[in-house]
Amino acid sequence: MELTVLGVSFGLLLIIGVPVGFAVGLASVATIITAGLPVAVVFQKMVGGMQVFSFLAIPFFIFAGELMLHGGIAQRIVRFANSLVGHVRGGLGMSNVMGCTLFGGVAGSPVADVSAMGSVMIPLMKKEGYDTDYAVNVTTHASLVGALMPTSHNLILYTLATAGIASVSVLNMMLACVVPALLLTALNLLAAYGVAIKRGYPTRGVFPGWGEVFNSFIAALPGLLIVVIILVGILSGVFTATESAATAVLWALLITAVAYRSLSWKDFIKSCAKASKTTGVVLFLIGISNAFGYFLAMYDVPERTGELMGTISQNPWMIFLMINVALFVLGTFLDMAPTLLICTPIFLPIAQKFGMDPTQFGVVMLLNCALGLNTPPVGTTQAVGCAIGGISIGQVMRTIMPFYGALLACMMLVTYVPAFSLWLPNFVLGH
Repeated sequence: MELTVLGVSFGLLLIIGVPVGFAVGLASVATIITAGLPVAVVFQKMVGGMQVFSFLAIPFFIFAGELMLHGGIAQRIVRFANSLVGHVRGGLGMSNVMGCTLFGGVAGSPVADVSAMGSVMIPLMKKEGYDTDYAVNVTTHASLVGALMPTSHNLILYTLATAGIASVSVLNMMLACVVPALLLTALNLLAAYGVAIKRGYPTRGVFPGWGEVFNSFIAALPGLLIVVIILVGILSGVFTATESAATAVLWALLITAVAYRSLSWKDFIKSCAKASKTTGVVLFLIGISNAFGYFLAMYDVPERTGELMGTISQNPWMIFLMINVALFVLGTFLDMAPTLLICTPIFLPIAQKFGMDPTQFGVVMLLNCALGLNTPPVGTTQAVGCAIGGISIGQVMRTIMPFYGALLACMMLVTYVPAFSLWLPNFVLGH
C-alpha cells in the first residue's frame, strides 16, 4: 500500500506540474503518513542527507563554473577552436563543437556551456549563412560533453548517490569520463561535418597557420589548465576532490580577475548570486531525495524492479537496454540532479547484478541525463539554445536526428564496451 502511495502521488504531482523537489517531498510525506510513522522521519533523513563533508565540492564547482561563464573565457576558447578547424567545410559548426568541449571542461555544466558558447557562436553562425536549427543543434549537443568533465558537479552527485550501494570514488569517475567525453566530441564533429556537407555549407577562409594556432592556444591556456590542475592535484595526493573544487574557484578568480581582467564587480556579484541559488536547489534536492531513497530501500523497490525486468529477459544486453530506455524516459521529465539522485538507487543494483561495473554505470547515467537535457518537455539546454537562436523547439527537433545519433552511438558503446569507461581508471590507478 505504502509503495503504491509513493509511486502514484509522485507521478500525479509531476503530471500536474509540481516542481520535482516538492513532488518528491510531498510523496515522501504522504507515504510516511500512510505507514503511520512520525513525519519527523522525513526531515531527519533530509538533514542527514545534506550533512556530508564531500558535498562542499558541489557549491565550489558550481561557483567556479559561474566565474568562468561570466569571466570572458569563452571568447578565447572560440578563437582557439576557430584556428584549428574554422577553415574546413562547415568549419564554424566544427569550431562550435571544439569550443563547447573545451569550455565544458572549464565550466563543467552543459547549461553554462550552451549559455556562454551559444551567445557567441549561434549569432555568428547565423551571420555567416548557417541555418539556425543547425547552429542550435550543434551548440546544444556539443555542450553536453560538459556533464562528463572533471569539473562537473553532477559527476560528484552520482558518487554520492551510490553511498550504501557501491564504493565509487570521485577520482574513478573523473578518469572514467575522459574517454567517453573524447568519443562524444569526435562523434559530434562527425555529425556536424556530415550535415554541413549535406547542406552545402561553404568553407570559410584558409588555415591561418600554426602561429595563430599557437598564439590562440596560449591565450586560452590559463582557463583550460583548470582540468589539468584538478586531475593532477588529486592523482598526486596534493589535495582531495573537495579541496580540488576550492582550488578551482581560486584559479577561476585568478584567471578571470587578475590574468584576463575580464571579470567586473557586477559579474562577480552575479556569479555569487547564481551559484548560491543553484547550490540551494541542488542541496534541497539531495536532502529530499535522501528521504525518498529511504522509502525506496524500505520497500525493496530496486529488488522488485530487478525481478520485473528479470521476468522479461535474463540477457544482460537486454536488461541494460531496458535500463537505458527507462532512464531516457525519466530524463525527459526530470532535470539532471533529481534523475541521478532518484534513479541511481533503483537501477545501480540491477546493473551490478547483471555484471556492469558501478563506475561504468555512472558514465551511462550521465549520458542518459545529458540526452534528457536536449529532449522536451524539460530539455534545459535545448530551451536555452533555442532562446538564443530565436527558433522554436519544434523546428529544432525536426532536424535533430544526426546529433541524437552521435549521442546514442556514444551511449551504446559505453554501455556494451566496458573498456571505454574503465580502461583509463584501471590503467592510471592500477585496478
